[in-house]
Amino acid sequence: MSVLLRSIIGLVISAAATLAGAQQYPTHNVYMLVPFAAGGPTDTVARVVAQAMAKPLGQTVVVDNRPSAGGILAPEAVKNAKPDGYTILIHHIGMATVSTLYRQLRFNPLTDFEYIGLINEVPMTIVARPNFPAKDLKEFLAYIKANKDKVSYANAGIGAASHLCGMLFMSAIQTDFLTVPYKGTGPAMNDLLGGQVDFMCDQTTSTTSQIKSGKIKVYGLTSAKRVASLPDVPTLEEQGLKGANVGIWHGLYAPKGTPKPVIDKLVSAMQAALADPEVNKRFTELGAVTFPKDKQNPAALQAHLKAEIDKWAPLIKKAGQYAD
Repeated sequence: MSVLLRSIIGLVISAAATLAGAQQYPTHNVYMLVPFAAGGPTDTVARVVAQAMAKPLGQTVVVDNRPSAGGILAPEAVKNAKPDGYTILIHHIGMATVSTLYRQLRFNPLTDFEYIGLINEVPMTIVARPNFPAKDLKEFLAYIKANKDKVSYANAGIGAASHLCGMLFMSAIQTDFLTVPYKGTGPAMNDLLGGQVDFMCDQTTSTTSQIKSGKIKVYGLTSAKRVASLPDVPTLEEQGLKGANVGIWHGLYAPKGTPKPVIDKLVSAMQAALADPEVNKRFTELGAVTFPKDKQNPAALQAHLKAEIDKWAPLIKKAGQYAD
């Protein structure tokens, strides 16, 4: 048998094995990597979706937190994972900003992943420590501008949603202030509750319960419209502040080269999860809005990611806020 023939046979056998594996997928746990700490807003979304996807997949979907500055370790791990569908990534808007924020990034969001689909969009809230002196947005903005060298703004690290919202907020009010980065939203929120920092911008998925319980003060939503979970909280725009609207969206990704039959099963499982009334009830309670079904697919996520990269790159470059 010639070397060429042996090579062809080997390729055929390998392809057949890959196809058989894809058809049987999944046969054991699927790991959903989260780029941020447990207890944060993206972690909350991940746990809701993972639990709901387990039923259509017939296997447990394990949430695996890989917190790091800017949320870059989880995408790196998924990029380097075996492309068999057993390691997937959930990420938010940060997937569209890391390539501009980080000069030495070891993955390319546009070329190193297979896309699964868009999950939901979450508005953000401007919140402050419970004893912050301002009673409304007007007083809040006046206080920040008068004390810009003293007030402290917490965020979950370079590239985190809270960091991006902070940049947009500073641009909108034309005032810079001291930023204090943390390794996740959970630790930042703990210090806000304890009064160690003054204010932050965070997703409704992690602020709604704190706002309702009166543990933190809220000054406005970054969405175009009010949300059902916080009907009495006005948007920044309706209070007269323009240019600070931002929505934090989430999407699912797999390693490049994951077989299409596997991607198709993951897309189907995600769509089934997002159609679950309990999932939508939970998202509504958190102020999140599920993307319509025509956005819950690979093509929609790819197009959305590209559009968001184009949107945020000029803002980040203008601000000059980069990580090494």
